[in-house]
Amino acid sequence: MLLHYFLPSPALREYVRLLQLIHFDFSASAAALPVKPYWPRPENCLAFYLRDPEAVRYVGSSQLVAKPRVALIGQPTAVTHRHVGRHCLVLQVVFQPGALHRLTGLPMSELTNTFVDAEAVFPREISRVAERLGGTDQYAEMTAIVEAFLLQLVRRRRHELLPIDKVNRLLLDPGHFGVLRRPTVEQLASAACLSVKQYYRNSVARLGVGPKLFGRITHFDHAIKLHNAHPGLDWLSVALAAGYHDYQHLVRDVKHFTAHTPTEFAQQETQAPERAFGLIET
Repeated sequence: MLLHYFLPSPALREYVRLLQLIHFDFSASAAALPVKPYWPRPENCLAFYLRDPEAVRYVGSSQLVAKPRVALIGQPTAVTHRHVGRHCLVLQVVFQPGALHRLTGLPMSELTNTFVDAEAVFPREISRVAERLGGTDQYAEMTAIVEAFLLQLVRRRRHELLPIDKVNRLLLDPGHFGVLRRPTVEQLASAACLSVKQYYRNSVARLGVGPKLFGRITHFDHAIKLHNAHPGLDWLSVALAAGYHDYQHLVRDVKHFTAHTPTEFAQQETQAPERAFGLIET
């Protein structure tokens, strides 16, 4: 079984932050399938579901929504519950901030907290990619097929790299700002050579959300992954290591994004599919 994150080839790194290969096979088990509480992360993705399909349930709804075999997934701002199939094989492309907008021209705000069928956006070529992926069991071949497709997108990209894209990419790691560990919107807008209104409007189009919310999601994601990697750490230590001012600010974000306390959500996360195979998402 596999839960593997890795960098794309150098030619793609301006556009793709990382690739994820997820492979779980529950075919030998008669038990009910575990559900993945997928917390918000700072990402827009392209996901290929190569074996059994996946369905998702959004907070506040009892309805399961089936995903297509290839999905463009927008920026989440609340936890979703992902119901995997018995044979789960997913190859997911996580784009750099603003890159999916640059490649497609789509306003990312239309994808926030939802997804679309990628075959409606890239009809013939993505169908061919999906068919080729379905015909191999070799991870290296899968990666090569997807990277070749992404390089085609890069060659005919809709928008060039702008200062705002560089600024928003730095939001993934506030340490890049030095003493400005939490820069103001005014400082970010100035670095992007835009007014505050222009910066906010363009960030929503490129990221799917405004820069403040994107920054909150980044800190929250870092805190959850840090806790997964070091489950013995108390939540105050996690909060401070993740860049929060104090424990209460972390609690506020966890409740906002998951509707649970940190301890409650951590307990839910221990029931995720990868845990059945001794794997932890960090």
